[in-house]
Amino acid sequence: MKSDVVVVGGGATGVFTCLDLALRGIKVVLVERGGLGSGTSGKFHGMLHSGARYVVNDPAAAVECARENQILSRIAPHVITDTGGLFVGITEEDTEYREDLEAGCKKCEVPYEELAPEMARCLEPKLNPLVKSAVRVSDKVIRAHDLIFCAALTASANGAKLHPYHEVTDFLRDDRKDITGVKTYNSTRSRMEEFRSELIINAAGPWAGKLAQLAGVTVEVICFAGEMGVVPAKICSQVINRMRQPSDGDIMIPYGDNYSIMGTTATVVDDPDELQLSEEDTNLLIDEGSEMFPILRSLGFQRTYASVRPLLKVGKGDEEDARKVSRIYDIFDHERDGVHGLVTVAGGKLTTCRLMGEQIGDIAAKKLGVKEPSRSKEVQLLGSRTDERTQRTLETAGIDRRLVKQIMDTVGTVDEERFMPAFRLLMSYALSEE
Repeated sequence: MKSDVVVVGGGATGVFTCLDLALRGIKVVLVERGGLGSGTSGKFHGMLHSGARYVVNDPAAAVECARENQILSRIAPHVITDTGGLFVGITEEDTEYREDLEAGCKKCEVPYEELAPEMARCLEPKLNPLVKSAVRVSDKVIRAHDLIFCAALTASANGAKLHPYHEVTDFLRDDRKDITGVKTYNSTRSRMEEFRSELIINAAGPWAGKLAQLAGVTVEVICFAGEMGVVPAKICSQVINRMRQPSDGDIMIPYGDNYSIMGTTATVVDDPDELQLSEEDTNLLIDEGSEMFPILRSLGFQRTYASVRPLLKVGKGDEEDARKVSRIYDIFDHERDGVHGLVTVAGGKLTTCRLMGEQIGDIAAKKLGVKEPSRSKEVQLLGSRTDERTQRTLETAGIDRRLVKQIMDTVGTVDEERFMPAFRLLMSYALSEE
């Protein structure tokens, strides 16, 4: 297959890059070794950041999160629940952090409101009754797979071709050794396939470093594993953060009608494919989480799951503490490394996935001589249950039936308990295609 751009990686960043390019009229193909959202994006904690969590230690990431929170809420309201959020202080040490938190919110223009502790306990009755201080912020809950599926559906409706279950095994090169495409293994048909293009975008998340190495260049990505626990009850109605520096076991997210997500831990791993759940991490989440919600100790977890955060190495000693590594991202044009035809994006967060896609799109468009600007902050994503455009698109676009399998692969991720009704329609449509 020949296209202008091949995007490698079917997480949130890769899919939004694909969407951004398709909206510019660029012929784009996406390849992903598993299902869309089967990696880090589909295994996060469900929080759409207001930016408040990062205002003290990572203000650049805080500003980006605050802006993208508003944009995603506008273009994809059907995958977001505006729960709001609270930072709660339980100890005197927590309360002392409030001054830094509020000062950081002011500086980064992140909306906040101080709340009386008795009001916080009234709003969240299962909170620890010893809560001494509270600050309200604009955190929200976002359903990762719904976001990715809707962005993929919108990209497909605009001409993009998405190929899940295609693992990149090598790069194609011309006589000058410039990269001209990728070789993939199609696991659904057990055969090798080639995709040729003028530009390859490496958006492989935790695997971006491995893919870059395959091309003969170095991208330093630090992989931090984070474990999360699914609580079999909705014990809060807002996103609850512990009022302290970001740390283990300090976030509780209301996810769906009957569950909560407790997160998260942070441990360095050498290989994102060798991720193991840890009883020690599970116990840590219970111990820390029960300080905010004492009921957690009796409820426990229905299950735990884990993901690997691909954070960008920006200085010495980054590997020592995940909480001190910035959530910023960077885009690497490997022409400066002598490798033509390859661009890598590394770092960032799910909250900033659209922005990352836009900025990669700007670079790709410039290389291809395309003057069409980005429109991803304006275009409403398909996928709402009441969206008639989704119905028409499913009837005419010929969505690949392999997408059904990747919907099934949400088992073991944050979205195992639920499927978006609109994608049941996609499933039934795709199953009828051969």
